[in-house]
Amino acid sequence: MSLLILVVDDDPAIRLLVSCSLKQWGYSAIAAENGKEAQKQIEECQPHLVITDISMPEMDGYELIEWIRQHPTFRLLPVMFLTARTDTEGRIRGYQVGGDAYLAKPFELNELYAVVRNLLERSQLISQLMQWEWRLRLQQQNMEQQQGKTYNTIHYPSSQEEPTIRVDTPRYNPYQHQQERTTDTKTFDDFSLTKREQAVLQLLVKGLSNSQIGSSLYLSPRTVEKYVSNLLCKTGTNNRVELACFARERHLINS
Repeated sequence: MSLLILVVDDDPAIRLLVSCSLKQWGYSAIAAENGKEAQKQIEECQPHLVITDISMPEMDGYELIEWIRQHPTFRLLPVMFLTARTDTEGRIRGYQVGGDAYLAKPFELNELYAVVRNLLERSQLISQLMQWEWRLRLQQQNMEQQQGKTYNTIHYPSSQEEPTIRVDTPRYNPYQHQQERTTDTKTFDDFSLTKREQAVLQLLVKGLSNSQIGSSLYLSPRTVEKYVSNLLCKTGTNNRVELACFARERHLINS
């Protein structure tokens, strides 16, 4: 599944140019002509990135970003300003309200692509780290429940004595990790991967780019990107790094 990008600009020509370019680069794109309309699109579609102009009717880009940063669900959503305003004051205010990048019009498409790719990769990495942290906490909680112990428990011996803090360390089970991996292991057949998807995944895990994978399998980079998108969708992962880790952990590649 391709990543979704919201383009916000009151100029229909800019909306069309940026949206078409994003689709050519393998992303999905939706558009809004002002901040008010963008709010509805963000709540309904939950894009992975917002590209917005500053000067727009009803709600400008600054107000839109302030709303995004105040919204708990979207506070980490990456935002890029694409605007004709090139003054230093405007750029400073853009960063102060929470903008992640600032690209002035007129712009080069290759620079736009570089900024978009950088913001998305950083956002996906942050999301991946947060997921790993959440899984670690959940695993720790399950381990505590299984062993019937809690950490940092305060005991009061009597009303005359001072309270003492006892830290209980759970006993280590050397077979627990192995058992968890065994029950969670899946094979190629479990994910219904085609032979071509298996081949692409095998090379992706080795760190090859789309161009290098295409050269090895006699495919175009665009076709390789489609196979990568299918793999992300089937495995429920968000980016190439997470897909590679997922494949190694579940033995989806030939060693």
